Amino acid sequence: MSFALTETQRIMKNMVDEFAKKELEPTAEERDQNAQFSREIFDKLAKQMLTGLLIPQDLGGSGLDMISYTIVIESLAKVCASTAITLENHSTLSSYPIFKYGTQEQKEKFVRALATGTKLGAFAVTEANAGSDISAIETTAVREGDEYIINGKKMFIINGGEADIITIAAVTDKTKGIDGLSLFIVEKDTPGFSVGVREETMGLRAANISELIFENCRVRKDNLLGNECDGKRIIEDAWNLNRIGIGAQAVGVTQAALDASIEYSKTRVQFGQTISNFQAIQWMIANMAINLEAARMLVRRAAFLKDADDEFDVAASIAKVFASESAMESAIKAIQVHGGIGYTTEYPLERYFRDAKATEIYGGTSEIQRAFISKKILA
Repeated sequence: MSFALTETQRIMKNMVDEFAKKELEPTAEERDQNAQFSREIFDKLAKQMLTGLLIPQDLGGSGLDMISYTIVIESLAKVCASTAITLENHSTLSSYPIFKYGTQEQKEKFVRALATGTKLGAFAVTEANAGSDISAIETTAVREGDEYIINGKKMFIINGGEADIITIAAVTDKTKGIDGLSLFIVEKDTPGFSVGVREETMGLRAANISELIFENCRVRKDNLLGNECDGKRIIEDAWNLNRIGIGAQAVGVTQAALDASIEYSKTRVQFGQTISNFQAIQWMIANMAINLEAARMLVRRAAFLKDADDEFDVAASIAKVFASESAMESAIKAIQVHGGIGYTTEYPLERYFRDAKATEIYGGTSEIQRAFISKKILA
């Protein structure tokens, strides 16, 4: 594994950094405060060919590697974590599973539209009683002729209220428990599908996180992803990929917190000198920098293993835990560096704090990740 970016990756990073500064930064605070999802921004991501990074060029994507993908997510999250998670879920949870497990017809119809950004995707697994425990999913899909009839409710679905294409998990064989899950591709205009309440979340407020309702929602059998009862395998595969992206998002938030702390400490004067001269401040910033570099390397190592077609599930969980907890710690330290003003909404520190917390929860909490890591290590 090389620690240096390739020339292509450097060019791409500079392009995304410039895009984020121009297109995201001016409205990031306003969109967060107003809980305003911007489809216009997603369309601009599409114009920059960022909506299909992991999809081959022959299906409308960019065909880039996973390390390049984490660079993009990190750069976006540094400015607007809501935009980063919108793209992250669209890419790793919506587009990629259909590309990997879908039929050629599904790839042409759905993956191409998702990769080019003409359609926005979502992945609907979570329910009131089923988060990391997918064995508790209650949504059902019953075969009737050439259709499946889906009934149930999903919650906390990122992009859910705005998505054009939703991949939903449902039980097709109750006798098999967790092994009786299947996945279906549902288009937003399908009869029986509707959007429920939009969740009022602490952070990621400019992302659309909504409840989805399926009432006798009929989908063609051709919209089954993979085979019946393949759901568990596909969900776990998608979640592993998603955790690398969440780790990259956390790295971006950590970078933002560190940058803000460095800038402020060099201009804030107390006791006749800038606070950057005080060891207490220096050590907080040093610890933030240490965590940032370690988190970034763990995320890129997981991405490297994915690109090498090596086993990467444990590496993805390790990266997510460390990066998310580092982001939270760095956000707290950044508020402390800023003192009283850091506790106000005048500075974006409180947004970093709220956005960082989400990375410790969704995609599998830190506790779930530790349980998985220990189980694999001790096997």
